Amino acid sequence: MKSRIYFLLAIVALLTQCKTPEKEPLVMSKLFSDNMVIQQGVEVPVWGSTTPKEEVTVRFRTQNIKTKADHKGNWQLKLKPEQIGIGDSLVVTTKSDTLVFRSVAVGEVWVASGQSNMEVQMINNWAPINDAEKETANANYPDIRLFIVNRNTSFTPIDTLITDGWKVCTPENVKNFSAVAYFFARDLHEAIKTPVGVIFSVWGGTAAESWTSAEALSMIERYKKDIKRIKALPADTIKQREKYEKDNAEYIKKMGELDFGINGTDSIFTKVKLDESDWDTISIPSLWESSRIGVFDGSVWFRRTIDVKPDWVGKSLTLNVSPSDDYDEAWINGVKVGQSGLWGEPRHYAVPEGLIKKNGNVIVLRVSDFQGAGGFNGKPEDMSLSYDKDEISLSGVWKCHKGFDLSLIKEKPIKPNSKGTPTVLFNAMIHPLIPYAIKGVIWYQGEENAGKAWEYRDLFQALITDWRKQWNQGDFPFYFVQLAAHMRRLPQPADEMWPELREAQMLALQLPNTGMAIAIDAGDADNIHPGNKQVIGKRLSLWALAKCYGESSMLYSGPTFNKMDISGDTITLTFNNVGKGLRTKPSKKELKGFAVAGEDKIFHWAKAKITIDNKVILLCDEVKQPVAVRYAWASNPECNLTDSDGLPASPFRTDNWKLLTQPE
Repeated sequence: MKSRIYFLLAIVALLTQCKTPEKEPLVMSKLFSDNMVIQQGVEVPVWGSTTPKEEVTVRFRTQNIKTKADHKGNWQLKLKPEQIGIGDSLVVTTKSDTLVFRSVAVGEVWVASGQSNMEVQMINNWAPINDAEKETANANYPDIRLFIVNRNTSFTPIDTLITDGWKVCTPENVKNFSAVAYFFARDLHEAIKTPVGVIFSVWGGTAAESWTSAEALSMIERYKKDIKRIKALPADTIKQREKYEKDNAEYIKKMGELDFGINGTDSIFTKVKLDESDWDTISIPSLWESSRIGVFDGSVWFRRTIDVKPDWVGKSLTLNVSPSDDYDEAWINGVKVGQSGLWGEPRHYAVPEGLIKKNGNVIVLRVSDFQGAGGFNGKPEDMSLSYDKDEISLSGVWKCHKGFDLSLIKEKPIKPNSKGTPTVLFNAMIHPLIPYAIKGVIWYQGEENAGKAWEYRDLFQALITDWRKQWNQGDFPFYFVQLAAHMRRLPQPADEMWPELREAQMLALQLPNTGMAIAIDAGDADNIHPGNKQVIGKRLSLWALAKCYGESSMLYSGPTFNKMDISGDTITLTFNNVGKGLRTKPSKKELKGFAVAGEDKIFHWAKAKITIDNKVILLCDEVKQPVAVRYAWASNPECNLTDSDGLPASPFRTDNWKLLTQPE
């Protein structure tokens, strides 16, 4: 009897172990949707999840490919290369589920990524595009498909996308799409008469390290500690928030303790009577990195004393301040009148009645900068004290003093869901795209890293190499935009950070299959988001057409520096990529943008001319024994050298002297 019971129990146990697994629905990445574009000419990964060990069939055109899900239910297969076409269906089936994706096109798939200049939508209220309404109304291209990855962050790589899927390019659908990416796709499509799909994964105000994987950043000394700290974070989101709040309170306290202008709760530098004998001077609006303050993140105090007209005394006035980078506070005669961290917005702080006296009014500004450049952007007319329709200009020379240096605080709090944390955008907005078959990447980013341009030399190349490794599709094309001109133009040659970032970008051309769209002539002194995105899309498409689509005779680069020869006081420069010859833009205008220096390393403007054999000759009255040349070496240079098609020459330097952002 006992043996029969044991036998029955064994059968029950065996049946329990062999129980059919619960059915799981057939689920696929949101990259697979109606209107999707499949990359032509290559094997195409198709993947998803279903019941473990379930058979999956994928049908496309004449292909009928089967695979089995693994023990976790994940599956992946590859379609064989297909030719260009539209109007097909991709059908995925299991024993009990079927997914049908209609209006599928086979063509060219590009990923568009970066920060705000890539993000700027066709229709927006913060960075208007030239002829936006007309361009949008004409955006009827059924063979161009648009895919928007919504913003998301993650401390670890995830596979889930937040998106509405692929959309046909119509005036309505293009409104919220990247202007640069749309113009690139349009120009490419019109040239090659092929379906084009663009995956738009972008977030404004973001640094390159946020778009790079932990694996790649762990190979860069500067980021090793950051990656260890991120990996050590608690998995629970509530505990992450609690840790951040505790760390941030300590961080703020430490900044106050380190600031020369603060003693406990007392703001010393806001006092009316203050010994300013050890203070330096600076002309504002400007960024402090180009002054004797130097390159650092932290705070700087600014003071200025003014007199006002008798009828202003005791009245309500307005203190107008140029946009700060990143956060500013303002005091008048020891009383705080305002503070703001709004990006790119001039400040208008109300000065209460009774605060202003006739003589000796002390205005104090404190700017805190946490990444990149610090100080004031904007125009001189943004700086004033005004009453009714009258005003006193506040642009020009101010006293300045360093507050705290952020580098003295070794660990910055890691904020949950912050776009600024290394790896988080790669994890949430790039990793889920892999291994979708693509042709290549277009990239517009760098403004956020300008304060660490020297570091960007390694970081940007690490990002490119990392994406290629992660995708495992070889050295696919990676075309990027060099920073456009921006900020107030300086009258004399000077060291600035933006040209250093442009040089770091240019150095990435040493990687295979990269290209740089030069945009030095397409900027705006007053707007970091210039409206001419058409020319940016066009120049990116020129690289693609020349290097990917057989238009090898097309000019695509703009002149690039090749060689310098010095004879006495004369410098001769030769260039590559000149087309039918070097030009100026506008034509017949004096060639501008060149500066030369002797052994003293002090640069002076040079007289420049183009020779009949397409060289540039430089002479400078102030430098009789020149040793170095810089061209367009400024945030917003006056420069006009082009090739025969009007493509601008890239900024460059011939020296290897220490740069602003270069570590000691």
